[in-house]
Amino acid sequence: MILDFSLPFIMPKMTDAVVHALVAAEGGKVAVGQGLMDLMVDLSAAYAHDCPPISYFRIVSREGVWLRKLFVAEGERPSIGEVLARFSTTADEPLDRPAARQLRVMVAGVTRSSHGSLW
Repeated sequence: MILDFSLPFIMPKMTDAVVHALVAAEGGKVAVGQGLMDLMVDLSAAYAHDCPPISYFRIVSREGVWLRKLFVAEGERPSIGEVLARFSTTADEPLDRPAARQLRVMVAGVTRSSHGSLW
């Protein structure tokens, strides 16, 4: 079965996100609970300045799948609903057909360490 992952609406007033880091590799097996990518959402223009202006999120797969194709790279800024990656339930399934549905994921808020990396 072919599955797509599109940028989800994570928080109010969000229109896009920056792909901060790609955690999973194209062509590799993704286990349940494995991270796919880290996203950075800048809401500095939308909220009062007493809130953190930038939030980080890790996208985690809720299914065991194969990451077949990435449509984004680190540093890119996709819009909500844009397809970011294509997955399949087997390693060699043809990708020439439409996705059956969206990949099931969890979205987890993460914080930055003093070194700049995400925890």
